[in-house]
Amino acid sequence: MCSSQKTLVIKVGYRGAGFSGYAAQESQRTVEAEVQRALETLLHRPCDLVCAGRTDAGVSALAQYVSLPVDASELCREPRRMWRSLIALTPEDISIRGLYLADEGFSARFDAESRSYRYRIACGNAQPVLAWDHAWWLRSTLDVAQMAKAAQALVGEHDFRSFCKVSSAQMLIADGRSTSRCVKRVGVREICEAGEDLVAVDVEGNAFLHNMVRIMVGTLVEVGRGNRPASWPKAALDACDRRAAGPTAPAKGLVLESVKYPKGALVPWE
Repeated sequence: MCSSQKTLVIKVGYRGAGFSGYAAQESQRTVEAEVQRALETLLHRPCDLVCAGRTDAGVSALAQYVSLPVDASELCREPRRMWRSLIALTPEDISIRGLYLADEGFSARFDAESRSYRYRIACGNAQPVLAWDHAWWLRSTLDVAQMAKAAQALVGEHDFRSFCKVSSAQMLIADGRSTSRCVKRVGVREICEAGEDLVAVDVEGNAFLHNMVRIMVGTLVEVGRGNRPASWPKAALDACDRRAAGPTAPAKGLVLESVKYPKGALVPWE
């Protein structure tokens, strides 16, 4: 006997270069549209998807989570065959990384406790090789220690209006919604991946505004280049004005690394 209605949760990875972001847009190639098309082909019905967080055009993901309700008849399907079918139905720049079941009513967006991003920066005259598609190449050096010091002002619950795309902030305020977010962690350190030295900016928070992580990175890079003091991000934060913060870092360096859910909320469907 198959179970009653549950929520299917799909762990999705994607290389962002070929997409106009996650969210479906008319006449644009998006992650949501590709995954939705695959699911509708497989399940033979309309599928409305909920995701953990919409990523911008060019942003990649290792662990985006997408949820949709499934009924008893769909739960009778053999999960490994369904997984293989989804892999076959999605393009090569999308990876179906796992299938999970959650209780009825579960939301990949609203049940998420936090989201973690990593931004990669390649420094110096030599252009990156393997990191080329997922790192911002700066032809300069960065003072990582100063960046790490400056980043701590961004930890905690603050009004991040200065770190939000202007049109998005205006829309939120007009709708009576808050531009405050809680950032749990911001770390800046040197790493080595596949033989290449990079600077990684790791950010974890409960939720993020439009362009928020990329503006945080652009601001910290100005500190790292010596163009601004380590106290500047705090001043930019307090200003609640986009003009007070640094530039928006390029999209291709940003990756959605992980999403945390309550313990036991997701059960692997195997």
